[in-house]
Amino acid sequence: MSNISFQDYLEDKPREECGVFAVYAPSRDVARLTYFGLYALQHRGQEAAGIVACDGRRAHSHKGLGLVSQVFNEDNLSPLKGHLAIGHNRYSTTGGQHLRNTQPYLIETMNGPLGLAHNGNLTNALELRQILLKRGVGLSSTSDTEMMTQILGAPVEVWEAEGLHVQHDPDDLWIARIRAMMQIVKGAYSIVLLTRDAIYAVRDPHGLRPLSLGKLPEGYVVASETCAMSTIGAEYLRYVNPGEIVRIDSRGITTFEGITPAPKRALCVFEFVYFARPDSLLDGQMLHKIRQYMGRKLAEEAPADADIVIGVPDSATPAAIGYSIQSGLTFSEGLTKNRYIGRTFIQPEEVLRQQSVTLKYNALTSNLEGKRVVLVDDSIVRGNTSRPLVQLLREGGAKEVHVRVSSPPVRHPCFMGVDMATYKELIAAKLSIDEICQHIGADSLDYLSLSGMLDAIAAAVGFRNNYCTACFSGEYPITIPDWLFAEERDKLLFEGMWGA
Repeated sequence: MSNISFQDYLEDKPREECGVFAVYAPSRDVARLTYFGLYALQHRGQEAAGIVACDGRRAHSHKGLGLVSQVFNEDNLSPLKGHLAIGHNRYSTTGGQHLRNTQPYLIETMNGPLGLAHNGNLTNALELRQILLKRGVGLSSTSDTEMMTQILGAPVEVWEAEGLHVQHDPDDLWIARIRAMMQIVKGAYSIVLLTRDAIYAVRDPHGLRPLSLGKLPEGYVVASETCAMSTIGAEYLRYVNPGEIVRIDSRGITTFEGITPAPKRALCVFEFVYFARPDSLLDGQMLHKIRQYMGRKLAEEAPADADIVIGVPDSATPAAIGYSIQSGLTFSEGLTKNRYIGRTFIQPEEVLRQQSVTLKYNALTSNLEGKRVVLVDDSIVRGNTSRPLVQLLREGGAKEVHVRVSSPPVRHPCFMGVDMATYKELIAAKLSIDEICQHIGADSLDYLSLSGMLDAIAAAVGFRNNYCTACFSGEYPITIPDWLFAEERDKLLFEGMWGA
C-alpha cells in the first residue's frame, strides 16, 4: 500500500468546480492573455492556478497555490513563451490545497508535450485508476485529471489492443487519442489540451460543464465562460457542442465528432443559478437577465407582505431586482459586502463558512430600520450562512425577514464536478421548508419551484432547453455508481485506490 494517508486523500479529493482557459495567438503574449483570462474566471476556483505555454518545440509551466494574482508575477510569466497556452483555476471540494493536484498537468510524450486542464468530475475514476496502475503507469496525485492526461499520453494502439474501436484521422494522431479517451472516461468534462502545434477543446457528450469559443484578431480563445473573452477583447463565437472536439492551430478552427452526443443536452442548471458570472452568456443570453427572470417568477410564486427587497450580494442581486420589479416592492441595499473575502460557497471548511459571514457582510442599518424585508438568495445548500444573515438583518433593525430563494431546494448531491455536499450535509435533504425556516430564524421562507425555474430560463433565452437538474430533482443524466452515494464513499474510494 502507498504511504499516502487516508487524511491526505481526504484533502485531495478530485471533485472540482473549476475554470479553464486556452489561447492560440502567434503574435501575442499568450501567457499574459491567459493570466487575464484566468483572472476573469477567478470565481470558479480560488485555491490554485496554473499556466502552460508552448513555442512549437517545448512547453513551459508555472502553477501554484492561491489566487491568480498571488501565483503569477512578471518574473514567472516572462519565461512562458510561445504562441499557444492553456490555464486553469482550481477548487477542490474538501479544501485540500496540494501543489501535486494543481493544473494544468504537463507530461512529455513520444509526440511532444501534452498539457491538460479540466473542469468536471469523472464518475469512473476508481476504475480508471486501477486500469492505469495495473498497466504500470505511475500516478502522483488523486486527481482524475492526471488519469485523463495519462490515457491521452498512451498511443491509441494500446487501447485498440484492449478492444476499443477508434476512428483515426490521417492528418492528426491526437484526434484518435482524444476519441479513445472520450470512450474510456465517464462523467463530466470540459477540457483544453495543449500539444506542440495546437490547442484542442473537448466537451463530454452531455455538455455538463460549459466551454465557449472566441476569436481574437490574431487567433482564437477557449474559456469556461464568455466573460473571460470580454476581458481580453475577444469576440464570442459559440459554445463547444457536447461530444465535439475543436482543434485550433495554424489552419484555424477545425471541428471533429469525438463521441456521439447524448440524446438530450444536460448543461448544469446551477450555472444559471449561481456559478457563472452575471456578464457571461449562456444559451445566447446574459446571466444577469436570466436571473432577473428567475426573481420575477419567484415573486409570482412566493409573494411576501413586506416593505423592501434586498439581495445577498453579489450573486443574488439580479434575482432581487427581478423580484422587486414583479412585486412592486422597493429594491434596496441591506447588506454591504467586503469584496476581498472569497465566496462562502467555495470556502472548503464548514467552520470557515460560518465565520466568514460576519467578515464578508455588514448590515446597512439606515435602510433596514423598522422595515419588513424580503431577503432574496440564489440558493441554500448547507444552511450555514442563512441563519447568520437573518440575524445580521435583525440586528441591523429589520422588523421582519422573509427569505425567498430563486432556485428549488437542493436535496441531492452532485457527482459531476460541483461541491454540492452529501445527503448528510444538505439541509433540504433532512428538513422540511418549515423546519428550515425555523432553523434559520426567518419569519417566512419559500423557494422557486423546479418548473418555475425552468420556465423562467426558457422565457429569458427565448426557447426551452434540457439541463441537468439532479441536485434539485435527483434525476441524474448519467449512471452514478452506487458506492458514490455511500456516506463513507471517501473511505471506499481511498481503499479502492490504494488496495487497502
